Amino acid sequence: MAIEQFHRHSATDDLELPDPERIKRALRRQIAIGMGASIGAGLLWFYLPSPLLIVGLACAPIAIALVIKQPYILCLAFIALSFFRLHEAFPVLYDLHLPLTLAIASMVVLGTQLAIGRIKPYWSRELTYFSLFFAHVTIGLVFGTNRANSMTYWIDTYSKIAIMVPAIAWLARNPRELALAGKVLVAAGLAVSLVAIHNTGDPANLVEGTRVTIGRDMGSLLGDPNDLSLVLLFPISFSVAYLLSPGMSWQNRAFGLVSAIIILIAILDTKSRGGLLGAAAVFGVFALRTIKSRVLTIGIGVLCAVALFALAGISARQSGGAAEAGMVDESAAGRLYAWQAAFRMALDHPVFGVGLDNFPGNFYFYTSNWEGFAKAVHSTWFGVLAETGFVGLALFLVLVGATVKRSFGALRILDRLRAEGVRMNIEAYAIAQAVLAGLASFIVSGSFLTQGFTWPLYILLGLALSVSSFANRMAAGEVTDEDEEEAAA
Repeated sequence: MAIEQFHRHSATDDLELPDPERIKRALRRQIAIGMGASIGAGLLWFYLPSPLLIVGLACAPIAIALVIKQPYILCLAFIALSFFRLHEAFPVLYDLHLPLTLAIASMVVLGTQLAIGRIKPYWSRELTYFSLFFAHVTIGLVFGTNRANSMTYWIDTYSKIAIMVPAIAWLARNPRELALAGKVLVAAGLAVSLVAIHNTGDPANLVEGTRVTIGRDMGSLLGDPNDLSLVLLFPISFSVAYLLSPGMSWQNRAFGLVSAIIILIAILDTKSRGGLLGAAAVFGVFALRTIKSRVLTIGIGVLCAVALFALAGISARQSGGAAEAGMVDESAAGRLYAWQAAFRMALDHPVFGVGLDNFPGNFYFYTSNWEGFAKAVHSTWFGVLAETGFVGLALFLVLVGATVKRSFGALRILDRLRAEGVRMNIEAYAIAQAVLAGLASFIVSGSFLTQGFTWPLYILLGLALSVSSFANRMAAGEVTDEDEEEAAA
């Protein structure tokens, strides 16, 4: 009897029959990966019929294995190149067409991850608001005053933003990936800042003789000092979070200190008042969270703002500097004329506005002070009003408010857990603070910089949802200190 029992146990222990369901899932996974790779290769060959693609396909198995295991890396690489314009800051990368390659790869990988069930999608109120606003903008393409212009911007930029918002929210599956996001964003901002500081000695990349730009000769987005300050403004909240978050390691504090100083110097070199106000808002949020006395915080904030404007040399600007007399300088007057024109556009097109990216083309017809060239609107709020109408602005404001509320709620949960002594990934906690500071910076600088249809708000939206998911799982006891099990999954 004992011998028969031994043989019976041995047979079942040594020979495990395959599970038909596991076989089916593995087969579906392989089919999805194969189809995704084939579609991706076909799209790449259509856009880039180059012999170098053969070399890339030879390395594809290694790359596919990496992105299947860590798809968030690919997502962050695409965001870094698209938002920070690294291929324009470093022209050696320009001919590699990396944004297009990564855009196609990101879409293929995201679809593959959803198909094989490695991503656990979820929905939220903020994603509903974003979907409504995106749908409104998309429908507005039909009613735009220049449909071709709107469609080009929608395809080149806004459609990619729409794909990346849920990707950012869904792909951050553990605290380490949140921490990675912060490091990548700061590193990209640091790289662009170093180029900007270097360009202060290059007259070809200076506007008005003092305001630094990047890639002006190639028509780069960074060729406008205000747009450059906007790009640099985004990572500074993350670098300050690494510097000031309690419990951070000395390596991260050093990384945060060095990057914050360099990025701030680059922002000062743009002499953008909107950029300086945005930077002041970042420091203000951390001051409010650190200093108990509100009066002292406000006093320090005012002094810091004055110091920043003095260090930037705003008075030396040809436009908006001390040389311009009067209560309202030329630069400020130009903004007022632009805002007035935006409001008139919305009055004529109250539902859908003049269409995406159509404010400059309509400026001549709506301004009361034409100076021979079209001006940017220099305001997120008036820009959204002009290009999407009163309905679009209402949806946009709801989206911004909901994102801020979500960020506040997540940080409140994490603060409560820390007060209770619950251990957590401190870098993920720093990202939660950075998102809130970044939103404050967006709201303040958005009154003077045009960023309604560019990356900052939407990256912050995706990160706010990721942080909220992390906070809720922490509160439910589903995340350990280092989240080792999920990181290894």
